[in-house]
Amino acid sequence: MDLGIKGKRALVCAASKGLGRGCAEALAAEGVDLIINARGEAALASTASEIAERYGVKVDHVATDITTEAGRAAVLDVAGEIDILVNNAGGPPPGHWQDWSRDDFIKAVDANMLTAIALMQATVPGMMSRNWGRVVNITSAAVRSPIGVLGLSNTARTGLTGFVAGMSRDVIKHGVNVNNLLPGLHATDRAVSLDGGAAKAEGITIDEARARRQSTIPAGRYGEAEDFGAACAFLCSEQAKFIVGQNILLDGGALNVTM
Repeated sequence: MDLGIKGKRALVCAASKGLGRGCAEALAAEGVDLIINARGEAALASTASEIAERYGVKVDHVATDITTEAGRAAVLDVAGEIDILVNNAGGPPPGHWQDWSRDDFIKAVDANMLTAIALMQATVPGMMSRNWGRVVNITSAAVRSPIGVLGLSNTARTGLTGFVAGMSRDVIKHGVNVNNLLPGLHATDRAVSLDGGAAKAEGITIDEARARRQSTIPAGRYGEAEDFGAACAFLCSEQAKFIVGQNILLDGGALNVTM
């Protein structure tokens, strides 16, 4: 299927590895030029070079912390006019609700809610003026089924979901589609971190913690970044123009709900 986005220009955040890289590669495979961002220069530069060589697209990269005002300004300066925005930022650490301070919540909201909103406010008006645009926010399956130890993430990402619910319906008349992708457990550093935390808390090995967690997923495994990227690319396609303000789960069937 030709997704109809060849020649478009996309900004993909937190794209040096994991789900962000999966999205960047899937878009590049469709002929989309990229601006990718992450904090680590070496890994990001390597990713940019590999994607450009593999897919024959232009890839610019900006190593900075996208969750800071200065970081966003640096990325947007290089990005210029974009057609596609993929918002992504690492989630806050797990913990217990009694232990989190106000500063912990502010940091989580800054990273996983306000950063995405700021980038949409900066880029979507341009998309509206050109009558075409796509935004995909990578949030979490915890938006639909909260995870107790991820309360900071639950709080911030649910706030972003509420913002998108209203904003997406306002901008669609200008040809801009905004949707959220909700990953369950994927084979990324985040899963390694969560498995490590579970192993320490329960006094078991990381392999045992991983096997126990995978057994709760009907698919019997963690997701792959490539599969996630393919879903992201489809939401950015011409074929997805009637999908508006949706929260699409990619969790291997882990959340057992009818609707």
